Amino acid sequence: MKEVSERVDCSTSPVSVEEAAEHVPDDGVVGMSSLGGGPKEVPKHMGSLDGGLTLLGTADTGMVADYSLIDEVERRYPFAVWDPVKTAVNEGRMKFTDSHLSQVPEEVRQGYYGDVDTAVIEAVAVGDDYLVPSTIVGATPAYVDSADEVVVEVNHGQPLDLQLFHDVTRTRRNEAAPLESPGDRLGDQKVEFPPEKLAAVVETDVEPPGYPFRELTEAEEDVVAHFREFIQREVEDNLYLGRFAAFEIGVGSLGDGVSAALSDVEFGDRDVHLYSEVLQDSVLDLIDEGVLDEASAMAMVLSEDAKDRVFGDAERYAEDIVLRPLSVSNDPDAIRRFDVVAVNAAVEVDVYGNVNSSHVRGSRLLQGIGGSGDFSRHGVVSVFVLSSTVKDGDVSTVVPMATHVDHTEHDVDVVVTEQGVADLRGKDPRERAEELIDCCAHPDFRDSLRSYVEDADGGHIPHDLDGCYTDW
Repeated sequence: MKEVSERVDCSTSPVSVEEAAEHVPDDGVVGMSSLGGGPKEVPKHMGSLDGGLTLLGTADTGMVADYSLIDEVERRYPFAVWDPVKTAVNEGRMKFTDSHLSQVPEEVRQGYYGDVDTAVIEAVAVGDDYLVPSTIVGATPAYVDSADEVVVEVNHGQPLDLQLFHDVTRTRRNEAAPLESPGDRLGDQKVEFPPEKLAAVVETDVEPPGYPFRELTEAEEDVVAHFREFIQREVEDNLYLGRFAAFEIGVGSLGDGVSAALSDVEFGDRDVHLYSEVLQDSVLDLIDEGVLDEASAMAMVLSEDAKDRVFGDAERYAEDIVLRPLSVSNDPDAIRRFDVVAVNAAVEVDVYGNVNSSHVRGSRLLQGIGGSGDFSRHGVVSVFVLSSTVKDGDVSTVVPMATHVDHTEHDVDVVVTEQGVADLRGKDPRERAEELIDCCAHPDFRDSLRSYVEDADGGHIPHDLDGCYTDW
């Protein structure tokens, strides 16, 4: 794999951001790179206040786009996390379509949202027929393949050595990524395209914002402690973790804390891998401490300090970290093949194990489902973590019936709160309810939850449909 040495090595001369934005139709369909690797300047000049854009990302579309493109956007897909987008969606001013992230490339290729007019991609380098992504690969190859034109923001504020992390290979729906180990590399560091697609090149010099990780609450610290104890037992007892241990851990402050807890697990002589969707701060410590052998994902989401570590020593960290297209990072076949332990956060879980991970009170968007379904459905063990209460203890997150279901009881093996661990594997609905109430619900709510189950109508899964929400 030959490294790229020039930032701009193409016959297309750089233009202003205003000129580049003219290649985006005001009512067009735009595929955009995402997270910290979203474009920083062109989005500020896209669209009109008539709100005709359909904006496609991998997760978010980067903080710049998700804060500056609101009234201009008619529809967002497939994930939302920043407040301006969520507010517009919850107020009905923006349409939002949620989707499992593994399905994004094929849904785009099938034209679910119309033909992609323009791909607007941040890169650290560009040539006549290629670009080198920054901190995310994600759905970028699918958007570049599908778009009529490609606009590239070459960001000098990020090191060219980011190319060392990338492994760009294209797979289709009926193809499995031929990986033998989570850290295998199959492709190149570049996203290639026909040269006639390159419509505009913009040069910028903008450091990506750091992800705002926060300190864990006391309850969350206890969640992490219970998770660590569970994983220690699982490593010792689960035959599928005999060769090596592989983990997917959802993004966010609690997820980062859970990931960091792996440093205190005794793995013996097993290799330890992350085969995940997103890598965050703790992965750097796990590599430095020698806990991790390999880490694979579609993107890195890093705080300011962690970003400085990676940017300052990219060559070192790229020995153990690989960033891939979404179709590979979230490939169900690879998740099964590597016996990945999936760990994701939840908004609420009901007494039978159905999980809501995206909507508060069933209606207000908190975020999309992301890739949590890809991993919870296909992982060897599916774990969900959350605090047992919110709103200063006034609201239980263990409820009679989930107000929205992203993950059915069939895809939920283990639930962890600060109260303890509920292992639901092999249990029928009534046994699951007993386990969740006794082990995960806050003591203030256990009696009410037990009464609900006891008083509910009979059948395989007892429910009182009149009372399951009104009394809570």
